[in-house]
This record gives sequence, structure tokens and C-alpha cells, in this order.
Amino acid sequence: MIIDSLENAAKYEVLHPSFKKAFDYLRNNDVQNLPADFKHETDGVKFFGFQGKGKTIEESLVTFECHDKNIDIQFCISETETFAWKPRAGCKTPNGGYNEEKDVRFFSDAPDMFFKLKENQFVILFPEDVHAPMITDGLLNKIVIKVEI
Repeated sequence: MIIDSLENAAKYEVLHPSFKKAFDYLRNNDVQNLPADFKHETDGVKFFGFQGKGKTIEESLVTFECHDKNIDIQFCISETETFAWKPRAGCKTPNGGYNEEKDVRFFSDAPDMFFKLKENQFVILFPEDVHAPMITDGLLNKIVIKVEI
């Protein structure tokens, strides 16, 4: 897992050939004014916008998830978003099987920690990062980017 701000994103572009495309999209578009539920795909990188009410910790942990075939870059446009996190190797309680179509598997384990993203910050979540996003009392405005491994 990597947490940083958009102004430092260039140093992570060497980690994956599509990271530059992902971060260029965030830098070169007026993300504050994208439609609430926009979807965009370019060169195998998928972008999803979300604006709406956040979740409680309990609601979010229902989808304590990780991915096998994609890296998530989650970008906070405004407000503050809390995430639950645990390393996949430490998760012992699967919650159902792997959904290959959606590239997601869920766990019922308790998280090891919580962290917050603020405006213009991102987190890169690799397959070993089990996470539960969208925890907040307020509204969220964010972009989720799926980068295929």
C-alpha cells in the first residue's frame, strides 16, 4: 500500500506501465466537476467516479475486500475518507469465494488499522492489501481507478 498526494504521484509511475496514464488523467482533468457516476476507460485503465453518502465502519467492513487481477488507485477529490486495512496474508476468514467477473474476494477478519485520505490524496492498493473504503459520516467525492496487472 502507498499513500501520498497527487503532487508526488510522478515518483510512483515507474511501478506499473499504466500508472502514468492514471495519474495524468487526475492531473489533466477537472476532477472536481466530473459527473457523480462517471465511468471512463482508456488503454485498459478504468476510472469510476463516486459522489454520495459514506458508510459506517460496520457497513464498510461487510465489503472488506481485495483484488487478484487489478491494482486500485483510490483518489479523494474532496472531504475526508477513512479506510480499514489489513495485509491479505493475515486474513484467515474468507467471506464467500472469489468472484472472477468482478475480481473481488471478501474477508470477515477485523482490520489491523484505519487510515484517512484527505483532498488530493490517493492510496495505491495492491492485491495483498485487504481494504474497506468509504468510511465517513459525511459525503464522499472520489475516483477509483482499476489498473490491470
